[in-house]
Amino acid sequence: MKSYISFRNDLEAKKTTCAEAVETFLATIAAKQDLNCLLSVNAAGARAQAAEADARFSAGNPRPLEGMVIALKDNINTKGIRTSCGSKILETYVPIYDATVVERLKNAGAIIIGKANMDEFAMGSSNENSAYGAVKNPVNPEYVPGGSSGGAAASVAAELCHAALGSDTGGSVRLPASFCGAVGLKPTYGRVSRYGLVAYGSSLDQIGPLAPTVADAALLFDTINGNDERDATSCPFTPLNTTSQLNAPLPATFTVAVLPDEQLRGCDDDVLLAYRKVLGTLRGMGAEIVTHEMKYIGALIPTYYIIATAEASSNLSRYDGVRYGFRADVTNDEDDMVIKTRSQGFGAEVKRRIMLGTYVLSSGYYDAYYTKALKVRRLIYNDYKQMFKTADLFALPSYPTPPFKIGEKSSDPLAMYLGDIFTVSANLGGVPGISIPAGTASNGLPIGIQLQANHFDEMHLMQYAHHLEKALT
Repeated sequence: MKSYISFRNDLEAKKTTCAEAVETFLATIAAKQDLNCLLSVNAAGARAQAAEADARFSAGNPRPLEGMVIALKDNINTKGIRTSCGSKILETYVPIYDATVVERLKNAGAIIIGKANMDEFAMGSSNENSAYGAVKNPVNPEYVPGGSSGGAAASVAAELCHAALGSDTGGSVRLPASFCGAVGLKPTYGRVSRYGLVAYGSSLDQIGPLAPTVADAALLFDTINGNDERDATSCPFTPLNTTSQLNAPLPATFTVAVLPDEQLRGCDDDVLLAYRKVLGTLRGMGAEIVTHEMKYIGALIPTYYIIATAEASSNLSRYDGVRYGFRADVTNDEDDMVIKTRSQGFGAEVKRRIMLGTYVLSSGYYDAYYTKALKVRRLIYNDYKQMFKTADLFALPSYPTPPFKIGEKSSDPLAMYLGDIFTVSANLGGVPGISIPAGTASNGLPIGIQLQANHFDEMHLMQYAHHLEKALT
């Protein structure tokens, strides 16, 4: 994978130009179309931005991300570039404004090269649910890249860009990062503005970077984090500069919490081998490993899917064919038009989750399901707070298995849901998490390991992850 930091060094040494980089990426995109990573390519815009970036380097005033070529998950609004959310119902939607993160990227000198394929409305763990076809894993095209930000992660792994932004509702940045051998960060809820992100689960969604290295991910995170008055859930904190502390020495000793063996019983042997290797490396770095039994691990999946589908049912009610997007060709009454538009416009997984969400919000089941799930969510939050009173980090697998083949699990949605066991807790608890590469499985596919930290402690999370990354390579 092509690190931006390495590219930036070459730029400053006048060994290359931003225009050359863009042309190389565009040629690679054309050569690797079969991976189905990008739904829209912003060739003209990228070339214009590259010309401006080269002019700034020549003038001696480059910005922090000058010339960084980025792909954006197709649920992040980009002015003048189609944002389809991987759905037929938004196949013609072109936003008239940029999301806050896009504004910040552009102001920092980043180049937007295209919009990345995704599971429809971010609903999926394998990127097989897109209305525009499945994304293939660049390491082995017979396998999935993970979801729902699979197109973004695969774009980084396939060297179609320097880095990408995805969204993480229950692991949708960390999982594809693990499957594609990249770094994926899910920030603390509220740390990064969601303004301009098309909502799936509003209390769970968080935009995060995907990159070849922790240092590249830190540069992206440092640019996009910080308060935004347009987002009511954005926390009023001073933006972090994690890059400045990445190489700071670690404490002589620190504490890492891990799951007990009985809570890892569903993991593949290759994943456990990589996990134990990481724990051994952490011990060598000075870590004291302590066991933390997640009290509510059996409730994680049902709690997550009750809350996420309930919020999705509400958020997706706006797609009715009346104001924008796809509209079914109907000449009958208005109700018939709405029904047929939603029936034809949404895919099977989106319909499944809308129905689940509508069910748990219905008058007869609201208290039995949704209210109870909110109470369990508070218990999960409290469990994290208790753990981080004594632990600096929480280390756990990113996913129970290595990447699986395309079509292998598509007929069993429940099995796919259960695979999210190690990622959804961070979204329910609102804590930050990062997946970093930790080796390969016996099938040659990447395996990622996840670190989590206390709320708003991305500074130390990135620092520990950076040192661990160096120790593992």
